[in-house]
Amino acid sequence: MDNAGTGRAFGAGYGTKDEAETAGRDAAQADKVEHVIKNQDGKIGPKNSYGNDPRNVPG
Repeated sequence: MDNAGTGRAFGAGYGTKDEAETAGRDAAQADKVEHVIKNQDGKIGPKNSYGNDPRNVPG
């Protein structure tokens, strides 16, 4: 797992996945970008967006 933008990968100073997710979430909120959590098998997990969303989404 990688915390893009933080310069740290999971296991590099994070004791748990929750700690890594929290650091990634905080960085995403500060940078107003999307936070994407990947599972150990490489599949995409939950996503949260913290800015730059389009105002009018058709559908």
